[in-house]
Amino acid sequence: MSATWYTWLEQGRGGAPSADVLDRLAGALALNEAEREHLFLIAQDRPPPAHRSSRPGLTAQLQRVLDALADSPAVVKTPEWTILGWNRAATVALADYNKIPDGERNVLRMMFGGGPRDHLPDWRNVARLMVGAVRRDIQRAGVTDETHALLDELSATSAEFREIWAEQDVGAYGEGTKHLNHPLVGALDLEYSTFDVDGRPDLALVIFNPTSDADRAKIRRLLA
Repeated sequence: MSATWYTWLEQGRGGAPSADVLDRLAGALALNEAEREHLFLIAQDRPPPAHRSSRPGLTAQLQRVLDALADSPAVVKTPEWTILGWNRAATVALADYNKIPDGERNVLRMMFGGGPRDHLPDWRNVARLMVGAVRRDIQRAGVTDETHALLDELSATSAEFREIWAEQDVGAYGEGTKHLNHPLVGALDLEYSTFDVDGRPDLALVIFNPTSDADRAKIRRLLA
């Protein structure tokens, strides 16, 4: 970053510049995401609005992180909860994403698309949690054409989605417990934790850890 601009921002000459001015300055200086964030923190004492990455998918390195979690299901998702990456444990415990076409690997579309629900004993509460989390995530990361298309589709095809979306609830899918009725191993409890992917504000990693030795044994049986 230019030393002249850095000094001017730290001294706060002329008041705090607007986000638009800072974004134009970041572009003119060809700042990367870390430098852009630092610019906003200096000028406004807060991070900048998230920018969606133009890079599709996830890196091979991030996929290797997923694969290293051998008996803990894990996925990488977008703010709309479109699943971009997963490990083998996720395919046996959550959904076989390998068999789902690219355009349909979206959790909201799967929940409200008329498919079976008996694997989720608390479907209604889970649905509310997911919708609230999506509302928060898309506001943080920015609304895209994909966002509009998904929300329009669900609003047109699912009265339940329309009802829950109209409640205006906002939530976060940070930590909690997921209860499943798995068709092969029965009751399965997984603790989930969500992590931002640094440098990719449009992606998050969700890891589901078995809550007990018995649950981990069930995952291993499914993997075998």
